[in-house]
Amino acid sequence: MDISIIVIGDELLIGQVTDTNSGWIARHVNPLGWNVKSVKVIGDNEAEIIKAIEDSFAQTDLVITTGGLGPTKDDITKEAMRKYFGGEMVYDKEVEKNVLRVVELRHLKINDLTAAQAYVPSSCKVIQNKVGTAPIMWFERGSKVLVAMPGVPFETEQMMENEVIPRLLNHFCANEHIEHRTFIVIDHSESALAIKLEQFENNIPPHIHLAYLPRPGLVRLRLTGRLTDKTQLCNDLDVLSKQLHDILGSSIISYEDKCVAAILGDLLRSKQMTVATAESCTGGNIAHEITEVAGSSDYFVGSIVSYSNSVKQNLLGVPSEILEKEGAVSQPVVIQMCHGVAKLLGTACSISTSGIAGPGGGSLEKPVGTVWICAKCNDKIVSERYHFPGTRDRVIDRATMTGMLMLIKLLKNE
Repeated sequence: MDISIIVIGDELLIGQVTDTNSGWIARHVNPLGWNVKSVKVIGDNEAEIIKAIEDSFAQTDLVITTGGLGPTKDDITKEAMRKYFGGEMVYDKEVEKNVLRVVELRHLKINDLTAAQAYVPSSCKVIQNKVGTAPIMWFERGSKVLVAMPGVPFETEQMMENEVIPRLLNHFCANEHIEHRTFIVIDHSESALAIKLEQFENNIPPHIHLAYLPRPGLVRLRLTGRLTDKTQLCNDLDVLSKQLHDILGSSIISYEDKCVAAILGDLLRSKQMTVATAESCTGGNIAHEITEVAGSSDYFVGSIVSYSNSVKQNLLGVPSEILEKEGAVSQPVVIQMCHGVAKLLGTACSISTSGIAGPGGGSLEKPVGTVWICAKCNDKIVSERYHFPGTRDRVIDRATMTGMLMLIKLLKNE
């Protein structure tokens, strides 16, 4: 089944807020065999909302909207939907009870605007929003359904997963299964990988598709299959997964769709090792990425952000003569930083960075984007000089990713 998503809010059009709801919805309906036909982002304009609904219903039987359900004057989605689906605004006592419950849980006092959330179009079925005050509205027109979700991401995520998707499954019987297999591949560019997999791709059955999803330092390969026979589909994907393993071998660092920090964490946990970071140009970003993963306290000990030379020297043991002779952005400095933080924090593994993230501070010898990175695992150590193009944020991101990948390679050979 095809579905449409309409994301509503002026704040999205001016870039004040980034839409995450449509991506979350797409990721969670796709395994049900449902395909997102379109995503429309529109402002808080009644005529545009109605037109977007009409256009979406012309393409799909299911439309999901997010946003515009708040209590303020700029939130006009309720009224636009009342005009489209008919009926009148009515005061719903059950919504009122839910609003009072949510407000009390947040230790707030209800006001006239919040209380007005209890007004809903008589043409909708209400799904009580257990984590917010904006009621979720289910509209039907013939065989078509529109579900209006709140704009707050965690409300949409929780209510979609726990309430809305189960109801949609009951309403629309899925007759096609979708299965994915994801592989995180390193040491290949997207084009080089495509050349290497040309024969493999030519032999993929028509109900399975291979997608290349590159990002700095790696490529996510995703096999997606659609078939009414789930058992046959899974068997076909297992055969293709084995073929990819035989072709790519150790270049595959994960057979799950995980971020690099989570892959690193799984390796450290499996080998019962701990890691620390000594960061200069990345400013603690490697530590941030590692600790974004739940359970990282099992293997992450801590970090020293050695932004100044005095911290490199006094805490990490970098000799002053090396700093004076080689400069902070140099191989001997990052090697000593790696050794120093591992010794200081008592870890088997460590990652260190020192570079020039920009936009200023570069030279002919060491231009902006020059970064030395070192990774250590027990007695094994590797250090490399890189030049990352782009903005300051991009340099920091690339250095962060590269440092973690360097340690992953060491751990896999441990």
